[in-house]
Parts: sequence; structure tokens; C-alpha cells
Amino acid sequence: MYLSRFLSLHTLWVTVSSVIQHYTSAWGHYDVCKTQIYTDEGKFWDYTACQPEAIDMMKYVKVSLDPPDITCGNPPETFCGMGNPYMCNECDAAIDELAHPPELMFDAEGRYPSTYWQSTTWKGYPQPLLVNITLYWNKTIELTDNIVITFESGRPDLMILEKSLDYGRTWQPYQYYATDCLNAFNMEPKTVRDLSQQTVLEIICTEEYSMGYMANSKILHFEIKDRFAFFAGPRLHNMASLYGQLDTTKNLRDFFTVTDLRIRLLRPATGEIYVDPQHLTRYFYAISDIKVIGRCKCNLHATGCREENKKLLCECEHNTTGPDCGKCKKNYQGRPWSAGSYLPIPKGTANICMPSISSIGNCECFGHSNRCSYIDLLSAFICVSCKHNTRGQHCELCRLGYYRNAAAKLDDENVCIECNCSRFGSVHDRCNERGICECKQGATGPKCDKCLRGYNWHNQGCQSNVCDNELQICQNGGTCHNNVRCQCPAAYTGVLCEKRSCEMDPDGCSQSSAQGAISLPRVILLLPLIAPLGLSGFLIF
Repeated sequence: MYLSRFLSLHTLWVTVSSVIQHYTSAWGHYDVCKTQIYTDEGKFWDYTACQPEAIDMMKYVKVSLDPPDITCGNPPETFCGMGNPYMCNECDAAIDELAHPPELMFDAEGRYPSTYWQSTTWKGYPQPLLVNITLYWNKTIELTDNIVITFESGRPDLMILEKSLDYGRTWQPYQYYATDCLNAFNMEPKTVRDLSQQTVLEIICTEEYSMGYMANSKILHFEIKDRFAFFAGPRLHNMASLYGQLDTTKNLRDFFTVTDLRIRLLRPATGEIYVDPQHLTRYFYAISDIKVIGRCKCNLHATGCREENKKLLCECEHNTTGPDCGKCKKNYQGRPWSAGSYLPIPKGTANICMPSISSIGNCECFGHSNRCSYIDLLSAFICVSCKHNTRGQHCELCRLGYYRNAAAKLDDENVCIECNCSRFGSVHDRCNERGICECKQGATGPKCDKCLRGYNWHNQGCQSNVCDNELQICQNGGTCHNNVRCQCPAAYTGVLCEKRSCEMDPDGCSQSSAQGAISLPRVILLLPLIAPLGLSGFLIF
């Protein structure tokens, strides 16, 4: 009985273990860049996307303070406890036991008493006590866990965490911290729990970590994992979903990527509404620990990162090179560089750099050039001085004003044919891949050397007809002359002879019309005389 139960439990455990292992691999660790595969045709490399493991980035950090003399101890000074202004200690930079330099923010913890960096006290009150702490790595890193800052003093009343993506040239806020967000930053207070997949990139102000001095409330977070959880689930079990989002949404990927972090301390913990000017030695900043967990960004082309000349460098695979594996190696520019991809899960896509044609002993220019040059800026070989009206990296394109001869091979001297666009009828001298030019208004034909109906060719190309024998017909006996003007009889004028010339006279056409026609009133007076003659039908009204 007990044996059967044991076997049943064992079978269940094996089943669960296999499911767990399969589930874990389903979202992938990306810890291998290539695997050797053996087939009947021989062995070859199967390349996969890969990335370094997450590590404690504070082992490689460098720190700077602004102002540089903000650390306490030079000259020595007294500081006191927040809860008891009469319980005081000394800070003296000349004595190791009493010194609190910046490196103690990220030294090994666990010792007692704990070590910490400390600023000068707020002796300049009411001027603000402002401190900028910049953490930099000279390397792009991807954050994988919460940023955690442990204060030996109370957490600050006001603080901003900022990030840089360009080695400190520009900065953008990561999160605001305040005891009163609305008053301090004109922002409604929020927590990460108020966000969603759609608003995960929102920069918020939180009051959660700025509640004054409490002995058990010294830790401040910037929540990375809680933001991951919007895509991967509360326990981050569905990492496939997260990787898919990171792969396809650049803004999301950049949100978790930094080169530098900056902690801007704007107001120390006061523990009460008003600052006590009689006990300013109670107000200062002190940080005992900063945790930043992440990995070197290697664009999914490396599994390792090494320190060289005090700089972190990716150990690049896939024929890539550079601090972030951000370009192809020399002689491997057969196709443009591309970052690896997490998709498809679980191996992703390596997007390796391919050998250049020139790297195997032949600078391929299809017979249109006999010289190549390697351009470092482009990380590529290019053909120099392409002939036969060709251009491009391998002389594979036609110069502007020429198009590809579909009947010729790429190495034919006649591979490019001149467009021969009409100088007057076309917009420019370039044509499309079929040799058809772009015509000006009124022009038509493959070379724009003909005119549309209603237009006529003149010295400067196709011009709209003034007159013709079809659409714009001259009136009142006028004749069209070369489609540019109507020759009108003496009594008429206008573009199409549509107006009487007398209309141009100051007196109009009243006198001339009186001479050439009988007015209606006179006809009416003559009716009695005309009627007996039997001519009444002569008049037509």
C-alpha cells in the first residue's frame, strides 16, 4: 500500500517536473548563442538569440555628486537624530570610523553598525538642501529588477529619480516622490498598482515612500517587476508575453534601458510640517545601500559582459562587434546589421551578420568597377567609381536619369539605359523602373514629348490651346491661328471673338446699333403704315 502511494507520488512529481521544465523553457532563458547540430549531411551551427544573465550592476558603477563638497566631514560637523535632537554624533572625513564617503552607498552590507554615505546638514536653511547623485556605467544596461534605495536617515520629503539613455547628455524623469505630490509637482498621487498595460510607461508621482521618518521605513523602490507583471502575470510566469512586448514595442524596451541613473534629493525628511530652525543638525541625507539589478545590453548577440579598461563590453557573438554588439564585424557586411529577436519563443532569431562578398576574395561590383573601399562609418564595403552609368554599394543600381535594362544581365555594360525625358515636357530627368518619365501638366507619352488633347506643343513644351476646331471654336466668323489666338472680324473682339468691338467704346453700342437696325419703338409706329401693304408677316418678334 505504502509502495503504491510512493510510486503514485513519484509519478506525479516526474509529471509536474517535466511540465515545469517545459513551461520554463517555453519562455526561454536565451543563455546560448549557438548550438552545434549533427545531421546526415554533417555538422553545422544553429544560431539563437542570446543575452547575458542579470547581475548586481552596482559592482561596476561609478558615482558622482553635485555639488562635489556635499559629503559631510570636511570640516567636521555634528548631526543629530530625527526623533531626538539631543542624541548626536560626529562626521569627520579625516577619521575612517567617522567618515561617510559616497562609496559606502554600495559597499558590502551586513556589517554592524551599517555603513552609509551622508550629506552635510541643512545649516543653510531656508536655502534648499539639493543633492544630485549620478550613477553611471559607461554602458547601456537593461533593468531586470526593482531599483531599491535604503536611507540611513529618513526617506526624503521630495525626490526625483531620473534616467539617461545617452550617457548623461539628456535626462528624463523615471518617478517623482513626495509627501504631497499635488503641492510639490502639481501631480495627482499614484502608485504602480494604479497603472495598466496601456499606461505602464506613465511617469507618476508617489507618496508611498515619502512619509517622513520611521525606523522601519527607510526603503524606497522604483518598481520594475510590478511593471513586468502587467504582461507576464503577477508571478512573472508568462515571460513569453513580456518578451513578445519587449520585442515589438521599442518604447517599452527603452523604458527599462538606461546608461545612467540620477537621484535628485530636493528636501530631506523633516518628520513634521515645519522645519525647526533651532535644530538644523537633524536634517540631512544618508544612504546606506543602492541596489540596481540588470544585464548588459548586447542586442541579443552575447551571453557575457566583461570589464576592460574600466568599461563594460559585451562578448559579442553572431559576427557582431562594438560595446553593445551594435554593428557587424569587418568582412561580415553581407547584409545590414540587425538586433536579435526574442521571437519566436523559446529560441528567438539570431539575425547573424553574414560574410561580405569581398571577404571571400572578390570585391563584387559586377564588372562596373575594379576597386572597393571599406567605410568604417557605414561598417560596409562599397565599390568605388562605378562605370556604365551604375551606382550603389555593388554598382547594382542605375544612376539618376537612367533605368534598368530588363533584357540585360547585371554585369552587362548596357544594363542602364538613359531615360531621355523631354527637357520641356517632364518634371525632371528621372524615370521609373520601366523608363516612364513624370510629365508636366498637358504633356503625355513615356518621354513626355507629346501633348494631351486641348494642349499644343510650343517652344517651352505643352501649352493649353486658346482655340482649335473642336473644343475652343472661334465665334462670329473668327479663324483660329496656330491654336494660340483667334483672328476676329473688325466688328468683334475677345479671346474667341465673342464680344462686339463697340462694347469697348465709351458710349457703348447705342449709336452704331441705331444705324444698323430699326429700334422696336420705331417699328411699332410704322405698323399702321405697313399693315395695308400686307407685310405684317415680315416682322418677327
